[in-house]
Amino acid sequence: MTAETAPTMPDTPPQLYLLTPPGPDAAEFLPVLERVLDAAAVACVLLLPGDLGDDELRREAERLRDAIQGRDIAFLVDGRPELAAALALDGVHTCPAGPPVKACRATVGKDAIVGYSCRNSRHAAMEAGEAGADYIVFGNLVSTPEETDETLEHLRWWSEMMEIPSVALDRIDAGNAAAFADAGADFLAIGPAIWEAVDPAEAIRAIAGKLGLNA
Repeated sequence: MTAETAPTMPDTPPQLYLLTPPGPDAAEFLPVLERVLDAAAVACVLLLPGDLGDDELRREAERLRDAIQGRDIAFLVDGRPELAAALALDGVHTCPAGPPVKACRATVGKDAIVGYSCRNSRHAAMEAGEAGADYIVFGNLVSTPEETDETLEHLRWWSEMMEIPSVALDRIDAGNAAAFADAGADFLAIGPAIWEAVDPAEAIRAIAGKLGLNA
């Protein structure tokens, strides 16, 4: 990478959007999560259900809720608007295979957050925005280099054309975070690079440092 092609950080850096591991065991995960949340400024935590059933997911969400919301961080759950409403979480995330944006809104209420993953479909992104989504996610966690380039292009297009915030989703770490910031993402979704690190707190601190964020 040359000086001419190196990413240049935007004036306002993106915020961190933290994905939990799928179906986390709160008893083991909570101490790690707390260290991570204390290491860097995080705007949002999305609970990924994994293979957890409804009752198990509810128990895990209840165990994690105070640690997240008590730090004034938004706590969302993926694909379960009824659970978000029942536990007074801050919102729900959905996708083409999940409940529609309007149905989520009807369940969680007008003041809650409803996010939508479009992968890299501009049409789906615009439809979700028109339906009332509060943010749009571009990309996916398992990306080829070509798919990552496509995600970056969609982020640039969205930032130039739309006002609804965007979230970059990829295998984002300290080495590539600036590229997604430069593409105009308002939030960076991070997860595997944190939880698979030897020191998760140091891993998120490194990403935040690349973005100029302070804990």
